[in-house]
Amino acid sequence: MRSLQYPVEEFSINESWRILKIMSEITEAFDALAQIGPCVSIFGSARTKTTDPYYKDAEKIARALVQNNFGVITGGGPGIMEAANKGASEEGGVSVGLHIILPNEQKANDYLTTRCNFKYFFTRKLMFVKYAVAYIVMPGGIGTLDELFEAYVLAQTNRIKRFPIILYGKEFWEPLMNWISTTLVEHGYIDSEETEYITVVNTPEEILEYIKRVVIV
Repeated sequence: MRSLQYPVEEFSINESWRILKIMSEITEAFDALAQIGPCVSIFGSARTKTTDPYYKDAEKIARALVQNNFGVITGGGPGIMEAANKGASEEGGVSVGLHIILPNEQKANDYLTTRCNFKYFFTRKLMFVKYAVAYIVMPGGIGTLDELFEAYVLAQTNRIKRFPIILYGKEFWEPLMNWISTTLVEHGYIDSEETEYITVVNTPEEILEYIKRVVIV
């Protein structure tokens, strides 16, 4: 058995302080976000260039959401996050950035009307879910997939009230959805009805129409 690198007493003290830091992080975020109104959380790759069509679509989607009285929440970084915050802020709407503080990580973008800083991923994820009436998931990497499946499993296990989880870009997402609806269902790992928790769309107009149809605020 591997021994502790420091005395148990020191471990207990450090853990107690960590709990207080977590509580403080959650409390500060609750205070900052309490009055933002109905928002849509938008996810996607931080590596997306400003010339990428998905960047331009994210900006357009955010503008349309603000025009229909929704705010926008992102991770506050570059790429898709920047595009969504840019569209929301330039349209005069709520533009929230839930910024994770990491070593050697990108800085927050310049289009935030409200910014919260987080050390812990799990407290940040709580805010994405708590203050969102829908999720829009643009193409992205591991972080984007993490946020997608976090919401998926919470809906599947009834830990949250189901809200729209929308994947943007059929060409990008359909291979994943085909694997879920065939391999996972065929092995009995999920029920076929659970594939209906996620909707795939291909235009900003489809997103807005779907959200206006199913979201009650």
